[in-house]
Amino acid sequence: MSSFSQSSVSSQNSQGTKRKWVLEEDAALVACMVDLHNLGTFNADTGFKASYLNELEKMLGKVLPNAMLKAKPNLESRIWTLKRDWSIIYDMLSGKIIAALVGMSIGSLLLLKMWCGTHI
Repeated sequence: MSSFSQSSVSSQNSQGTKRKWVLEEDAALVACMVDLHNLGTFNADTGFKASYLNELEKMLGKVLPNAMLKAKPNLESRIWTLKRDWSIIYDMLSGKIIAALVGMSIGSLLLLKMWCGTHI
């Protein structure tokens, strides 16, 4: 018989245990990123400077002291995931996709609507 329980095995990937984020943590992360951007200290032409993750870790440590979030891998990974998941919405709101939508068929528009309904 295995010494690992079924639940601990299923929650692990090849690199270790995957962390589950809750809505409160996501909201705090986004709020802290907005605050960090508004401070202007870590702004660069293409986003944030390289050291912004460490400052973000400190800010989140004050807001969510029991979350134990680390710049790497927690914050870096979650920011990457949020960028990936929300890039289509950003593109739509910024007008990058409007021209493409004009040429889409009704079926494609319905598929897009279904996708947005499951990912938002």
